[in-house]
Formats: sequence, structure tokens, C-alpha cells
Amino acid sequence: MAEKSDIPLPPPTHAQSIASPINLILISLLLILVYLRLRPKPPAVIARSPPPIVFRTFTPPALKPYNGENNMPVYLAVNGKVFDVSSGRNFYGPGGPYENFAGRDASRGLACGSFDEDMLTKNLEGPLDDLKGLGDDEWEAMRGWEERFSEKYLVVGKLVAVGHPEAPKEGS
Repeated sequence: MAEKSDIPLPPPTHAQSIASPINLILISLLLILVYLRLRPKPPAVIARSPPPIVFRTFTPPALKPYNGENNMPVYLAVNGKVFDVSSGRNFYGPGGPYENFAGRDASRGLACGSFDEDMLTKNLEGPLDDLKGLGDDEWEAMRGWEERFSEKYLVVGKLVAVGHPEAPKEGS
């Protein structure tokens, strides 16, 4: 019979536990990703639209408050068309290089390339500037401005003199 020898036996093998540190980290990461993917989404918030702008007829005194002050929109008129230039507030609003034109008829000033106050009609209750005295180049410049404004800004109305048949009545 064979004798028992002193040969050491290999250590018993143990099944590796699933609770090893690396497995716990991977399972935690998997659970976090599943949660982030399946969690309920907050309802989408729809931005409030600006109030609708209605085409209307302005007189010079009615246009004057639309100069960008007191949270008012910025409007200006060119060749009888009133444009909402509020998106260009940095240029046409308070403190901008064209601020003199805000709430006013800017036709003569734009045609002449001048930002001076004397380019604006002094008497808002009087007739509109008939643009007499403008040369061909100045008319062309004004039409260029009008075309640029038409491409870039919304026409919100037309400008008529106080007392014109289309002028809004007092209090309306």
C-alpha cells in the first residue's frame, strides 16, 4: 500500500463573490445610468410670445412715445412707413447713434446722412416733411434705407399728418 506522503495539497478554491469592490462600482454606475435614462422629464415650458402687432396709422405725436424709453418699443418712420426697429435698440434706442430718429420721421436725416436734430420736423402737429430740396442722390439714399428696413424690420404702420382723413381720432 502506498504510504501517505508529505506532499502538500493545493488550497481549496473558493468561488469569487460578486460583491467585489470593482463589481459594486460597475453595478452602481449601471444603476445610475438606467435611472438617468428612465427618469421622468419635466414638462417643456413654452416661451410666451410677444403681443401681436397690429398695422395702424400713426401721426407724429402718436409716434413720439415709441422711442424706446419706459420699456416702449422703438419705432421710426421712413418715407411714410413706420418700422418696428426694437430688435436694433442698440442703434435706434436711447444711447444709440440713431436715437434722434426713434419715435420720429427719419426720412430726411437718413437721406442726408445726418443725425442732427435740425433734420427732424420741429412741429409735430404740422404737416409731414414733404422732402422738398432733396437731390437725386439723397432720394436714392433714402430709398436704400427704406429697402434695408423693409428687409430687416417689420412694418407696423404708416405715418400721416395730424388732421389727415386717415389719422386716428383723439382718444382712440
